[in-house]
Parts: sequence; structure tokens; C-alpha cells
Amino acid sequence: MPALAAVRAANAAFSPAYFPVAVFVGGTSGIGRATAEAFARYTKGNAHIVIVGRNKSAADEVIASFPKPTEPAAKHEFVQCDVFLMRNIQATTATLRERLPKINFLVLSPGLFNFRGRDETAEGIDKRLGLHYYARWKFVYDLLPLVRKAKDAGEDAKVMSILAAGQGGPVNLDDLAMKKSYNVAKAGMTSPTYTDLMFEHYAKENPDLAFIHIYPGFVATPLVLASPWAFRPLNYLAKALATSPEDCAEYMLYGLFQTEKGFSRRNQKGDDIGNHRHYGSEEERERVWEHSKEEIDRALAVKIPAA
Repeated sequence: MPALAAVRAANAAFSPAYFPVAVFVGGTSGIGRATAEAFARYTKGNAHIVIVGRNKSAADEVIASFPKPTEPAAKHEFVQCDVFLMRNIQATTATLRERLPKINFLVLSPGLFNFRGRDETAEGIDKRLGLHYYARWKFVYDLLPLVRKAKDAGEDAKVMSILAAGQGGPVNLDDLAMKKSYNVAKAGMTSPTYTDLMFEHYAKENPDLAFIHIYPGFVATPLVLASPWAFRPLNYLAKALATSPEDCAEYMLYGLFQTEKGFSRRNQKGDDIGNHRHYGSEEERERVWEHSKEEIDRALAVKIPAA
């Protein structure tokens, strides 16, 4: 468990010989925002950084905080995308594939913090499961060719999902979409397990790329601080005990930079946790993979009336 000072020193040593391209999905708030800001700081702004999210004004504020680059090729931009819908993600990733030459770092952190029951999008996907798993699956699936281009050029090529490594639960093969047995607790444990299995599948097919599933722990993000009135005590607890987004971001980057290749599960301090509380057999992994592809294809085929 490295001390924060040691983590910062390790991150400060990041000095790639190549010009990095990084995409932060969910980078307009909370941990995603802090991680994008830290990445910009350690690269001194000399990178192509893409923030993907819904809130343009928040993204403009994030980008304005980045150091002014000295490299002519440096670019900091926002791509607007409501990632609740798979069709929006598909349109966004198609645009990114056309414009970007590669992706060295793909960081996924969109999140939803509520205590509702199943709440479906117009495409029939639960919003919580959608943000925490299906949206991330779709981004990785669509953008992996750009990550592959970075590796083929001899550069870093890494994908990281900031979610809940080590916080999952057993796979229910009879209800993979959680349409029959949904509750908040099960949904909270299903996405981490599916993420592990997704990244294991990707790593098996791409052993030279890095796939990192990391748990940020309890962080004082706007999602937590804006908890419903009934859970207002969480706000006081967060302010007193939670890690700040800025400190959390240091550990997230540490986990990202320290993973060379293969699949790595890491805790809130960036330590590799191996198979601690890992769920899912090889058969379940492939069943979840096929389900994910089928569920997203089904969602994309849904006809949504024009607004």
C-alpha cells in the first residue's frame, strides 16, 4: 500500500517518448474529472485529451484548468454524449474512430448513485447497469481498434474502468439482464463482476494490452454529496472520512501507469488485488460476453420516437 507521496512521485515520473492520446468518458465531474485534470498536469498539457460527457459547461471548466501546452500537436476537447443510450455511444465512437489516430489511455468512470428500483432507458436497459457496465462495454468494444494502433506503434495501450474491483457477487445465468430479480444491492454487485469478466475476455484476445478494473473506495464526489435527503448523514460522513477526488485521482493514475499488460484488478490505493473476491467461471465469462453483445444489439434495434 504505497503512501500518497510515493504515488505522486511515481506519477510525476511519467514521461512518455510518444505524444499521448487519452479519452476520459465521464470526465466532467467527480473522480473522472480529477483524473483527467491530474493526467493533464503530469503531461504538462502536452497531450491530446478528449473529455466525453453530457455537460459542456462543466467540460469547458475542466479543460480551462489544464496547463497550457507547449507542443503544437496538443489538443484538449469535449465530445458531447449522453451515455445512457447505446446509440449515442455508437455515434460518438464512430466519430472518434474517424478523427483519432490512436488511443493510449481509455478511462471510463460514468456513474449513478441512487436507491431506486429498476429504471430503464428508452432502449430497455436499466440506467444503473447501463452506466456502470453496458456503456463501458460498448466504448471499449468500439474503440479497441484505436487502442490496438497505439500498441502496434510500440506505445502504451491501456483501458481502465473505475468501478468496484473486489466488490462483486455471483453470476446469475438465469437473469443476466436483471429483469426478473433486480434490486439495488444486486445491481451494485453485478456490474463489478461483469466488468471483471469483460476485461478477462478482452485480455485473453489481446494479451499485450492492459485492462485495469479499479475500485476508488469512498470518495467525496458530487454524486455522494448530493445524496437524497433520507441519506443526508452520508454527506457528513463523506466530508469527514472520504478521500478527496484529487487524492483518489493520484491512486487511479498510479494503477493506470503501473499496469503494463494483461488484466489487473486494483483497490483504492492502486494495489493489485489478484483474484480477491473474484466471481465467475470461464463458462460464465463467455455467457456474460455473449449476453452483453446481444443486449446492446437489442437496445440499438429499439425504435425510439423522435422528440
